[in-house]
Amino acid sequence: MDASCPERGILEHVTSRWGVLVLIELHGGRTRRFSELRRSIGIVTEKMLTQTLRTLERDGFVLRRALPVIPPHVTYSLTPLGEEAASRVRSLSEWTATHAQEVLAARESYDASASGAA
Repeated sequence: MDASCPERGILEHVTSRWGVLVLIELHGGRTRRFSELRRSIGIVTEKMLTQTLRTLERDGFVLRRALPVIPPHVTYSLTPLGEEAASRVRSLSEWTATHAQEVLAARESYDASASGAA
């Protein structure tokens, strides 16, 4: 995958630290306000969540709806393209959960042998 390929940039957006969590949180037709997303994701800063949402919106994965009321009411949901991407990211997330103990055991084994070699 050449650095100039558009696929690479798209993959980076979808698999970014916060992009993955936004896609998973909005998956399944969920609509969330900014504050709801931020609470459910956890430690993400307002700035990072805003940047992530804008990037995913620009790429066609997230739909931002601003209602003309006071105070402003903005919601986020996934587009059909976003739902498809989220479904695939969700599969990877489920695989990770299934194999987490194996990965942790491999880390322990590696760390033990690496510290013994030093």
